[in-house]
Amino acid sequence: MNDRALDAIFLGRVAVDLYAQQTGARLEDVASFAKYLGGSSANAAFGLARLGLRSAMLSRVGDDHMGRFLRETLAREGCDVSRLRTDPDRLTALVLLGIKDRDTFPLIFHRENCADMALSAADIDEDFIASSRALAITGTHLSSAGVHAASLRALEFARRHGVRSVLDIDYRPVLWGLTGRGDGETRFIADDGVTRHLQSVLPLFDLVVGTEEEFLVAGGGSDLIAALRAVRAVTSALLVVKRGARGCSVIEAAVPADIDDAPTYRGTRVEVLNVLGAGDAFMAGFLSGWLRDEPIERCCAYANACGALVVSRHGCAPAMPSRAELDYFLANAERLRRPDRDEQLAHLHRVSVARTQWDDLHVFAFDHRSQLFELARECGAPESRLPRLKSLLVQAVDRAERSLDLHGRIGLLCDETYGQDALDAATGRRWWIGRPVEMPGSNPLEFEYGRSIGTQLSRWPLEHVVKCLVQFDPDGDARTRIEQETQLRGLYDAVRASGHELLLEVIPPADSEGRRGGERVLRSLKRIYNLGIRPQWWKLAPLPMRDWDALDALIEERDPYCRGVLLLGLNAPFAELAEGFAAASRSRSCRGFAVGRSIFVEPARAWLRGDIDDETLVARACASFAELAALWARSRQVRCAPAAGTVGHAA
Repeated sequence: MNDRALDAIFLGRVAVDLYAQQTGARLEDVASFAKYLGGSSANAAFGLARLGLRSAMLSRVGDDHMGRFLRETLAREGCDVSRLRTDPDRLTALVLLGIKDRDTFPLIFHRENCADMALSAADIDEDFIASSRALAITGTHLSSAGVHAASLRALEFARRHGVRSVLDIDYRPVLWGLTGRGDGETRFIADDGVTRHLQSVLPLFDLVVGTEEEFLVAGGGSDLIAALRAVRAVTSALLVVKRGARGCSVIEAAVPADIDDAPTYRGTRVEVLNVLGAGDAFMAGFLSGWLRDEPIERCCAYANACGALVVSRHGCAPAMPSRAELDYFLANAERLRRPDRDEQLAHLHRVSVARTQWDDLHVFAFDHRSQLFELARECGAPESRLPRLKSLLVQAVDRAERSLDLHGRIGLLCDETYGQDALDAATGRRWWIGRPVEMPGSNPLEFEYGRSIGTQLSRWPLEHVVKCLVQFDPDGDARTRIEQETQLRGLYDAVRASGHELLLEVIPPADSEGRRGGERVLRSLKRIYNLGIRPQWWKLAPLPMRDWDALDALIEERDPYCRGVLLLGLNAPFAELAEGFAAASRSRSCRGFAVGRSIFVEPARAWLRGDIDDETLVARACASFAELAALWARSRQVRCAPAAGTVGHAA
């Protein structure tokens, strides 16, 4: 079955989780919520994809903004959503969740006639089921007639084509109508009807996973061993019993006299923030080994580790670990009682997950504030015209993207001081968008929004990259340098909390001839790395060719996940920029340019004076941008050309 297109199809719940951002509060007192992908099946599909396997989601979402969010989130992680149907008549399910204390996790399911519970047998395609190595179903999708019929049809096709079948019991009494609708927190209510219903389908599964309480409801009664024996009486499936902090027990054949007599694989004890989603992470981890036919011991190690990581974090799907995180945790588990406080683990969680690739960026930078203010004054134009100017420059970026076929390779730098309308127009287009936070010209560094930078970032779209220009002199006055470093560290902590990427534009002092030597740039970056600051992006002035190898080596040593370097312009003429592009042509870390005044100053000056109209401004800015893009492309051709005595390759 290794030649099949998919490793696992997940049939079941997919919803939006709205997580309380204030921990320790009653759900009644929560002031704000964070929006995540949710639903047990979707969480597991997401988690398995994050671990590098080929997962797919088989369910429905509404024809609404939340449904599109779920589809895009799964797809971005690498999960197949070709069978995630859009239901035209029902809304996407929502769940409200809170974290009151270590043992109290209030939640409310908003699932009245929701889209995923409308999945029908007609949605199940035999060829699609046959394309996978496994089919995973959650117990919730056995709770009503329509989804029960869909699940049975999928299981029938799985049996016919030798597809492994997996059941996550996923027992939520409220979703079986056994509690009041507002009581989503209750995890166990014994019910003979549910037991009979589950036992009618247990023979169809090869693997059954559940907590001790979930096996009690699957087997009936109040004694775990008796319940497990009742389950074993109707199925030969591998039984995996999740036991929280004690790890998990695995029953491959006969049920022993005591659960502790079954092979039990203990995990690492960690401080618990949030148990919600831990079972879905467990499932993803277990399947990542089981589907590779790894020993049960390794499958359980992956499962326990994934669960331990998720209980230490906020949220379900976004808390799922990557393979890099999982490997790091397993190698260091004995010392990671508080995984949420480990710097390397936090860094891996930010940078080793699926991200939009930006390998050849053409960034039009017009985040200038003081320079444009001075230009407007020079031209006799009111400051109030600058927002309109920036909106027109967004149109120039749009035209360049279309005319130069730069889709997925274009971006801009813009501020909110004069460019809020421009930012609003650019956001949501799948462009790379950078946004400054520094007070123009400040040295020592000051932030435009005061020291509480995190408060400001909480209002920014996550697709915006935080850009900070810092005048940094590794040989400068100690007091100034310490202030710079303190501000940078505060900014780094803020972006890690907010989830934004960070671009640092480092400007070292020029020498007596106005040059900014590569050696001082390298020492500046080393110093910043030594502070524990690892930005996703660097923005640097062009370096001599001889310095690029050293820069590449530094970045690869200190942060192999770094997105790369963008070349800045400093209002240099195009001929000088072309020399800088050529010098960087063989760099492994240079990913593009972010140039502004060299492109826009002359057309902006003419427009501010009233010499040209809006269309001419856009056309001239686009033409200048296209000219610079051609110079960049020419340097990339050199990069891809074979050197003497070597085999050429694209970097």
